[in-house]
Amino acid sequence: MAKLEDTLNISDEEGFVTEFDAAMDDPYRVKPVIEFRDVRLAFDDKVILDGVSFTVRRGETKCILGRSGGGKSTTIRLILGLLKPDSGQILIDGEDITGFSEEEMMPVRQKIGMVFQEGALFDSLSVYENVAYRLREQNVEEEEIEHEVRRMLRFVDLEDAIDKTPNELSGGMRRRVGIARALVGDPEIVLYDEPTAGLDPPTARTICELAIKLRDLQDVSSIFVTHEMNNIGYLSSEYAIVTETGEVVLEKEGEKLCLINTEVIMLRDGKIAFSGTDEKLRSSSDPYIQNFVYGK
Repeated sequence: MAKLEDTLNISDEEGFVTEFDAAMDDPYRVKPVIEFRDVRLAFDDKVILDGVSFTVRRGETKCILGRSGGGKSTTIRLILGLLKPDSGQILIDGEDITGFSEEEMMPVRQKIGMVFQEGALFDSLSVYENVAYRLREQNVEEEEIEHEVRRMLRFVDLEDAIDKTPNELSGGMRRRVGIARALVGDPEIVLYDEPTAGLDPPTARTICELAIKLRDLQDVSSIFVTHEMNNIGYLSSEYAIVTETGEVVLEKEGEKLCLINTEVIMLRDGKIAFSGTDEKLRSSSDPYIQNFVYGK
């Protein structure tokens, strides 16, 4: 795992990359972690994706916006190999997975953590057992499982809930357990499918803060599917640092610092209607985007 000082992607007010971004020219970082090349998919007569192309760099978050049924969650299922495109290519770590069989997809999925909309926990299992589930499937030693489960629950600030069952948790706590489970094994990629849907604003912010910490401190690449502009605001304007005392804090970008590791894609009618920074999104004169962003 890369060090924080090599992975925090910010630039100064003149646009020059700081020492935090010095590793971006490293070959390891240049190759996209996720790449869609002219991907097309339709269900019967309904076109879901129509020539979609984009990349996700290492340590970058791509936020995907769009109306319900616009292809956001379909994009995630394609990355996981649960759906196959009608044409085009999908690459993970430079490897074309488009025609992979279920067996060939297994090692690819081990690089990926998945955070579902409702947490998707097993109600009959404790928090510990839910987080440990993936490790048990991989026949990991019990001592290592306990260490990993406690480490992940500590990260999401839920170690005290280790023996509880999902029905004893609030909606926000269940999402955080879902994130802990997704992080088992230190995946290179985390996919978030509407992770804040139905949550109150403070709890939704907590989920976004966890995504920011993973991006900036663990160098995780991610796709964050959402229809909520508040999430875009958090993810695109704040970054995580570790202080001299070892405390993790979130800072806001300002006049001297500008995040370059988070961008927005908006899907409309199967095509990418917008791709760029949140600032450019908010200043767009396109009536559809204006209506989406500001409800005009």
